[in-house]
Amino acid sequence: MFIIKYKNFFIGISVVLMIASVAAVLVWGIRYGIDFTGGSITEVEFSANTSTVTATSTAPTTTPVAVASTRPEIEELKSVLSPLSTSTAETIIQPTGEKGYIIRSKHLSEGDHAKVISALSLGGKWNVTEKRFNTIGPVVGEELRNKAWVSIFAVMLAIVLFVAFVFRKVSHPVPSWQFGIITLIALFHDVVVPVGVIAALGHFTGAEVDVLFVTALLTVLGFSVHDTIVVFDRVRENLKLKVSNDFSETVGKSLQQTFVRSVNTSLTVILVLIALLILGPASIHLFSLMLLVGIIAGVYSSIFLASPLLVVAEKIRRGK
Repeated sequence: MFIIKYKNFFIGISVVLMIASVAAVLVWGIRYGIDFTGGSITEVEFSANTSTVTATSTAPTTTPVAVASTRPEIEELKSVLSPLSTSTAETIIQPTGEKGYIIRSKHLSEGDHAKVISALSLGGKWNVTEKRFNTIGPVVGEELRNKAWVSIFAVMLAIVLFVAFVFRKVSHPVPSWQFGIITLIALFHDVVVPVGVIAALGHFTGAEVDVLFVTALLTVLGFSVHDTIVVFDRVRENLKLKVSNDFSETVGKSLQQTFVRSVNTSLTVILVLIALLILGPASIHLFSLMLLVGIIAGVYSSIFLASPLLVVAEKIRRGK
């Protein structure tokens, strides 16, 4: 199959992606959200207070004046929040939907929270409806961050051990432990690419890593290893059937038998994620994007990285 024939090219693409992703993390770092650093997130929705915006005339009745926009400008909100002790340079205001904002700030007490909501009304000009308020202390946030990364690496280790166990009866021409190592490389590829993307997004757009991002990574790991095991299992079956004396031809035949299935299965998920990204609420856009990036990376690693690496490992073992 052409994937095995041009294996160096496809492996090279993965190497470039991984190097670029690691470089993005080292250069720009990762912006952690309040889930991992501590702080508060407040989501509010605005509606005009028409009782304060009326036109007075000699007529016996008053006519409400239409408000030009459906919510105040960000600069207006910053101007009323900046005098408060709750506001810091790290306070971020992001629009959501047509009428709302998400405000990320330092940890807010109940009293500070009430001050913020009161200030957002701009002196009664706007009715403020609170949609969400979450607050996490810095100690809890750091603990969550550490546990999140531990969970990701623990899942990767468990998957590698599982693959090595499942393929334990395969000893020729590639031993079972090499199946596990190659799976680990593919999983590292699937994790580091989304992490690199979130580092770039954090630098250019202020995107932050939160619990949903970790959930996306864990989902990607499970989805990716599923496709990898399907291909590896077909390789194992074809080795038993001795479809060819050439290992690279056996792997190519296995890929040919599973290629359409893997692509079609992944495509259905990708289409759903694209729909969520375009039509879904703003609160899950980053989650949908990270799932989309991770699953595309996972499909690529399962087909274009893991299987060619099997051929490379077999050639190295034969000393070629």
